[in-house]
Amino acid sequence: MGDNALMSEVLELVDVSVVRDGRALVDDVSWSIKEGERWVILGPNGAGKTTLLNLASSYLFPSTGSARILGEQLGAVDVFDLRPRIGMAGIAMAEKLPRGQTVLQTVLTAAYGMTAHWQENYDQVDETRARAFLDRLGMNEYLDRKFGTLSEGERKRTLIARAMMTDPELLLLDEPAAGLDLGGREDLVRRLGRLARDPYAPSMIMVTHHVEEIPPGVTHVLMIRQGKVLTAGPIDMELTSRNLSRCFGLPLLVERNGDRWTAQGLPLT
Repeated sequence: MGDNALMSEVLELVDVSVVRDGRALVDDVSWSIKEGERWVILGPNGAGKTTLLNLASSYLFPSTGSARILGEQLGAVDVFDLRPRIGMAGIAMAEKLPRGQTVLQTVLTAAYGMTAHWQENYDQVDETRARAFLDRLGMNEYLDRKFGTLSEGERKRTLIARAMMTDPELLLLDEPAAGLDLGGREDLVRRLGRLARDPYAPSMIMVTHHVEEIPPGVTHVLMIRQGKVLTAGPIDMELTSRNLSRCFGLPLLVERNGDRWTAQGLPLT
């Protein structure tokens, strides 16, 4: 657990910048996440959302500033010890997985920290867990389907089950609803909402461009534009028309319907 016995901070970035080819992808960001919080990162394309997620996953190191993940200082910890404690589901991960594996194998291999399927004898415990996560994500009927033949939505749900498999303390979701049709999005948002409201689920960070994709149960929002954090805090306070308009650079009206959000541009006069 590192030297931080209390471990209330799941992620702590202090004055972090990531510079590539002279350009700051994120610029002087300070942000902290406490255990049990569910965060959404909102912002336009190229704002630095994925960079923040890559910092949180330990795959990217700050150029300046300091980053602590799960109580461990990036740069002073073996990331290979840290990574099994972090679940990641995103487009980049989908491309690394063998298309010929079944859905069940795809989720099972996560327990062994590899993307290829070697002929391990999986424990019955692991198989039971894998089936339970797949069931929770509505993938029961697809266990023997090849990963490469799945629809976008089925693939996304398989990846989330896979990310849960190592029992992570932090779950990172990179645009989980991207590329889904309306039915697929609503199904996924509902399932993510169930996960977000589960007190035993890990702390979560999800990246999206669309407030419609924010699952019920999300507690906090961070808005980023051109590498700078505009606002970060409780979603009820910070997800406002004013903040979202600043974030996306045009007048937007944010509305809350029960436990879901919508945003639309104001009519041109």
